[in-house]
Amino acid sequence: MVHHSGSIQSFKQQKGMHTSISEILKEKSLKPSRRSLPCLAQSQTHPINLNHFLSVPLTPEPKAEVEGLSQSVSNSCSLLPPQAAEDGKDQYVEESEVTPCETRAEETFPLQKPVTRVKLEARPNSIQRKNPARSSGLFFREGRKRIDYILVYKKSSPQVEKRCTFEKNLRAEGLMLEKEPSLTNNDIMFVKVHAPWDTLCKYAEQMNIRMPFRKKCYFTDWKSKTLGSRFHLRCRQIKSWLPRNPMKLDKEALPDLEETDCYTAPFSRARMHHFTISNRGTFFSNSTRSRIVHHVLQRTKYEEGKSKMGINRLLGNSTYEAAFPPHEGGYKSRHPIKTHGAQNHRHLLYERWARWGIWYKYQPLDLIRRYFGEKIGLYFAWLGWYTGMLIPAALVGVFVFLYGLFTMDSSQVSKEICEANTTIMCPMCEDTCEPWKLSDSCVYAKVTHLFDNGGTVFFAIFMAIWATVFLEFWKRRRAELTYDWDLIDWEEEEEELRPQFEAKYSRVERVNPISGKPEPFQPFSDKLSRLMVSVSGIFFMISLVLTAVFAVVVFRLIAMEKFASLNWYFVKKNWQFATSGTGVCINFMIIMSLNVVYEKVAYLLTNLEHPRTDSEWENSFSLKMFLFQFVNLNSSTFYIAFFLGRFAGRPGKYNKLFNRWRLEECHPSGCLIDLCLQMGVIMFFKQIWNNFMELGYPLLQNWWSRRKMKKRGGGGQNVENKAQLPQWDKDWNLQPMNAHGLVDEYLEMVLQFGFTTIFVAAFPLAPLLALLNNIIEIRLDAYKFVTQWRRPMPARATDIGIWHGILEGIGVLAVITNAFVIAITSDYIPRFVYAFKYGPCRDKGYHHDDECLQGYMNSSLSVFDIREMKNDSQFRYCRYRDYRAPPWSSGPYEFTLQFWHVLAARLAFIIVFEHLVYGIKSFIAYLIPDMPKDLCDRMRREKYLMQEMMYEAELEHLQKERKKNGRRYHHEWP
Repeated sequence: MVHHSGSIQSFKQQKGMHTSISEILKEKSLKPSRRSLPCLAQSQTHPINLNHFLSVPLTPEPKAEVEGLSQSVSNSCSLLPPQAAEDGKDQYVEESEVTPCETRAEETFPLQKPVTRVKLEARPNSIQRKNPARSSGLFFREGRKRIDYILVYKKSSPQVEKRCTFEKNLRAEGLMLEKEPSLTNNDIMFVKVHAPWDTLCKYAEQMNIRMPFRKKCYFTDWKSKTLGSRFHLRCRQIKSWLPRNPMKLDKEALPDLEETDCYTAPFSRARMHHFTISNRGTFFSNSTRSRIVHHVLQRTKYEEGKSKMGINRLLGNSTYEAAFPPHEGGYKSRHPIKTHGAQNHRHLLYERWARWGIWYKYQPLDLIRRYFGEKIGLYFAWLGWYTGMLIPAALVGVFVFLYGLFTMDSSQVSKEICEANTTIMCPMCEDTCEPWKLSDSCVYAKVTHLFDNGGTVFFAIFMAIWATVFLEFWKRRRAELTYDWDLIDWEEEEEELRPQFEAKYSRVERVNPISGKPEPFQPFSDKLSRLMVSVSGIFFMISLVLTAVFAVVVFRLIAMEKFASLNWYFVKKNWQFATSGTGVCINFMIIMSLNVVYEKVAYLLTNLEHPRTDSEWENSFSLKMFLFQFVNLNSSTFYIAFFLGRFAGRPGKYNKLFNRWRLEECHPSGCLIDLCLQMGVIMFFKQIWNNFMELGYPLLQNWWSRRKMKKRGGGGQNVENKAQLPQWDKDWNLQPMNAHGLVDEYLEMVLQFGFTTIFVAAFPLAPLLALLNNIIEIRLDAYKFVTQWRRPMPARATDIGIWHGILEGIGVLAVITNAFVIAITSDYIPRFVYAFKYGPCRDKGYHHDDECLQGYMNSSLSVFDIREMKNDSQFRYCRYRDYRAPPWSSGPYEFTLQFWHVLAARLAFIIVFEHLVYGIKSFIAYLIPDMPKDLCDRMRREKYLMQEMMYEAELEHLQKERKKNGRRYHHEWP
């Protein structure tokens, strides 16, 4: 059936029908909300330069198609009788010429009048000459069939038979192909793929693609109408007086973000009259067309046999070199966009999103989603939300750091260390090292106070709560996006099986409990055995990480001994900084080297499991990559935070590794500065490296490709200007998107989230570094997607997948680690115990740091008799960091009572801190619902109205059919 032109009008004007939506619309005012799917073809607001082109139907032969529409309609719509099909032909032509949304489109921004059928027949050549899109490589040679996909192969490839069989089967599936040689390389051949209308309808129905079918009706907010109208009016007046938010994009600059008001439903050829089809060429968006073609490419055979199918296998065996949807033209223009408008959606994205000059602007998420698909749109929505939430965390972290900076000179602990000219510390090694003065580490103590001060506990609690608020409000934001992008009813069961899974388990089938159709099935025994092999591989790689960490620890022990006995005075004086700095750099190089190995191992283990769907494959691969890189990145950090200096022993009885190297111990002012240095160096250099690999590496690759193309010279046709190349040639010279999709992008941000929350008590500047990096990251990713990468296949998704669960797990782990960092790594608890139990304020009613911590440094250092280790030393006694009895006591070198008090206080703090923070996190998560209440009400109301409209539309359609046939027409509903 074709869409009936009078159905909408009669539906809107109908007054006598009970339960009519028109009565509801009369009684209630309209409250606008957004849906990004197009309502009508002309309500898909396009760049101004494309208006003329988009008003022309993109069907292969407009005249022949309109004249012979009754035949195609009768083939695709078997429910219509012949007479109705003939009537439907004229109605479709009328709708193509005069669209119901024409008036609204003209109100938003200038659109050219749609070209009528007579003008289209009379001026096909002039339209083709004037339309820049058709001459830039977006259409077949005849200028009417839009290119939906590009296949690339080499003429010298031996896989000719497979390619011919595959292309023959593609034509049998209804796709149209056209070959074009490359202008830059005679060995390269392009296959342009076009999906005709009937093929699009067939597979849109199979894939349950939701399409617009009725104009949306809204319900009234009675409270705002009766009680709050005057208040809202006053608020709008006050808001109009305020300056405009500079971060918002102008609506005039983004015509593609105009609101559309349509309900959607899974496409059905049997009920095509429900859907708003004003123009066949623009009814299915470009991203939807590419997704349908990709679906066909994934399930077309190239040889006999169940496993011989899919474009992925052909890419793997070099039958084809690449397969990608084309970009919609160039991303730059000689004319400014403000005066001449955007040439295409890619140009619009570059000007309003990917340019560095608009780094402070909000992202045009609807336009990103329309061009790249919902999955990539959700990634940038999550990245933008995460970056915005980092602003308050970064501000609080800076305040905590500034508090430490301003109180650095007045800190009692730093004063005592800097003034301890007579305090002799025990030598760092037994043979060549000499005793040293505590005052030599004055700078080290002051730097430690920057990160280990009174604001550390507050900031750790704040960041734990911040992580919960961030995730809970992201759930609400995600719910709004899934509603606006029409993903509410898109469920996992609609996802197609992976071709590799179908080929592997095609002999074993079972009935799908949801769809009731037979599908390939993986036996439990096979799944369990493969899972056990995969888990064994994961544990092996984690053990490899721990081995690398152990090697770094050994290096630190050797470096500590060498730096402490070095003749270079500067290094000998700052041996702790030298040991930590070189250890961190060596560890960073090992981390980046092992990451390359982990990626290949994770890819191999994931393919060994044979996941059922693409989302299951991606979730499994993402989990492995996260486990590998999280352990790789944080294992050395955990060692410094919780093991460094805990098992060093005491002078005269040091614990040694392999009876050779003495274990490392902390500075008298604490171990937190080592942890801070580890986090700062790794976070800083890793972000620089990631940004280079994301943008610098593709830029170098594309530059090298262009250089080889120029050197090749006669290898292809002579192209004087790059702008003369067709779009498929330009896209071929770009870099493909990562084979793992968005896994690398999410992984980088999730690991950064871990650094920002897990050890944030040791490094309060981590949120600030993350914020600055993410501001750059958004524009880097945008520039990369728009200019340096081929256009990825638009995919759908309702959330960020397994990454949300990983983020929640990191939030829980962050509470535990921060509790241990404050209690064990920092000196907060020992200072607290001393002030209340052993300091000069223990019997007073006030506890000021400067007064209550007097003598703390002397209390935290124990005494050792150097002559027990060296007989020729000029000093009799030296000090070391511990709570032990002096050598002249009855129990020399035994733990004192203060040691047990500090240990008990640390354990108590961990228990209280964890329970308090977990309670606050749970309470906040309970208070914040996952979906806004007004959105829930709107969804329930729209579901009710949608059922009513479908019933009325079907009833109206049956009444018209009965009038045409002159008899009663029975049709079963639904």
